[in-house]
Amino acid sequence: MYVVESKGGAITCMLFSLFCLGTWPAIMTLLERRGRLPQHTYLDYTITNLLAAVIIAFTFGEIGKSTSEKPNFLEQLPQDNWPSVLFAMAGGVVLSVGNLSTQYAWAFVGLSVVEVVSSSLTVVIGTTLNYFLDDKINKAEILFPGVGCFLIAVCLGSAVHASNSADNRRKLDTYSNDYKMAEVDTNTSASKEPNPNQGGTKDPENGNVTTEKTKFGSAVFLMELENRRAIKVFGRNIMIGLAITFFAGVCFSLFSPAFNLATNDQWHKLKPGVPHLSVYTAFFYFSVSCFVIAIILNITFLYYPIFNLPRTSIRAYLKDWNGRGWAFLAGLLCGFGNGLQFMGGQAAGYAAADAVQALPLVSTFWGIILFGEYRRSSRRTYILLAGMLSMFIAAVGVLMASSGHRK
Repeated sequence: MYVVESKGGAITCMLFSLFCLGTWPAIMTLLERRGRLPQHTYLDYTITNLLAAVIIAFTFGEIGKSTSEKPNFLEQLPQDNWPSVLFAMAGGVVLSVGNLSTQYAWAFVGLSVVEVVSSSLTVVIGTTLNYFLDDKINKAEILFPGVGCFLIAVCLGSAVHASNSADNRRKLDTYSNDYKMAEVDTNTSASKEPNPNQGGTKDPENGNVTTEKTKFGSAVFLMELENRRAIKVFGRNIMIGLAITFFAGVCFSLFSPAFNLATNDQWHKLKPGVPHLSVYTAFFYFSVSCFVIAIILNITFLYYPIFNLPRTSIRAYLKDWNGRGWAFLAGLLCGFGNGLQFMGGQAAGYAAADAVQALPLVSTFWGIILFGEYRRSSRRTYILLAGMLSMFIAAVGVLMASSGHRK
């Protein structure tokens, strides 16, 4: 099997993982904003997420000569390594629940804030656990200041969400008042924004032509988005979204330590002579459990939906091809992103590999470009957003600098 052994190779894996893990949430958010039910999207995503693990196992896991200490994927499957397998599967369970939670949190809180808060919690809790599980191979004097930067980013992320929500309420209130005044005075449309662009521009969210009166961040844009999207969020308590986000962050913080235990057996649960699970075997079992939990929960949500989503069925899901290709792509990106993170973590330490939790830098870029998040917001929101991203940039550099080398 192929083994990443150098620090440079590990960092390369982390960077590719960072792009993949920062891009797939944007695709999922795009589909929800186009009105596709999250249950349908997540079922599609789950299929290709497992497929990515199978591809990695039968390629990287089968490259090269198999040895007794480092067996290839197929040779390791029948071995008596169930304690490690259970740790890997436990990691898959918490990741699946966390990913499912973010499906709904993105609608309530927004892509950027959800990714920042959940990723920061992942680092604060998960990186600390991995540091001790990895026998302190990472430089603590560098690692933990980075963890502190992530903790600050959690607080700033919550403040960004609260400030942006207040901005949106102010836009809607102003639009409502202007509409009433214009209706009385002119008996015409209340929109105060000009519409000189007769040809319109392409709306990246729904692929339709849109005019200038629906430009990103305007009150009209917010109302049209609410009417189009699958999960309706107007009038809901902002704490619902933050609570879901914090829950997802706790789930994410546990999957990497569980995977670490599966591949390195720090608690000595394997029988003497049984080799540790390879990254590829562990990732296969990890993804299988993630798949099973996701299928069970999402089929349940088809028939017993939450947040006032419409009731649907397996037949309706099978007939829903709107956006299915994008959902399949999201699953592949997430699967390959997780696999690359684990490959880098096995070489340089899982605490340093948590640098891929800088994925909100990528997600925020997509959120601003594709969805117009924070357009026409207040100066306070922009200052908080800049501070949040600055903490992330600092934290990523610090965590990568703390990389060690597993003996």
